Parts: sequence; C-alpha cells; structure tokens
Amino acid sequence: MRQIRKGKEGNAMTKDRRAALVRITGRVQGVCFRDWTREEAERLGLDGWVRNESDGSVTALIAGPDGAVSRMLDHFWKGPPGASVADVASEEASSVEAPAGFRITRG
Repeated sequence: MRQIRKGKEGNAMTKDRRAALVRITGRVQGVCFRDWTREEAERLGLDGWVRNESDGSVTALIAGPDGAVSRMLDHFWKGPPGASVADVASEEASSVEAPAGFRITRG
C-alpha cells in the first residue's frame, strides 16, 4: 500500500508524485501557449500554473503523477500551432508549491 500525505494546499501527494519548474523559450508568446498549456495540463490531470515572462519566455510549474509530468515535458517541445520552441529547461520542484488545479498567472 502506498503512503499518502496531504500537502499544505490539501492535494494528496504520493511517492509517485513529482513537480517540475519549466522555462520554455523560442516563439512562445502571442501563440496561445499559456492556454494550450492549461488545456494539456488539465487533460493530463496536472496541478500548477503557467505565465509569460518579460524576456519572451514562458514559465510553468507542473505537478502530478510522474508519468503525466514526463508527458507534459515532452509536449512542451511541440507546443501549440504557431509556436516554435527553442528550448525546454526544467528542474525538480516541490509539488507542495503547486496549487490545486491548473491556472494561468501573471509574472
């Protein structure tokens, strides 16, 4: 049986849950990248947020089951129609920092 504990936001966390802070560069603003990210994250059952940065990049915090996070990291390389992704840089993050659900925020 898997041990489950509650995070400070109240979402259940298991040993199979992970989070990643991601920076996507290239032509990723003005192409609905944030809306696309939210739709993909919701489809995969991920929590977190996405925002535009002043340097033209997009930053996202994604949290959820390990396999879903890995799939989302792969999806970032494609992006929505009109996007041209140059790089996807990610680092492990605390899933406790991810809000329940997925939202678009402002930087």
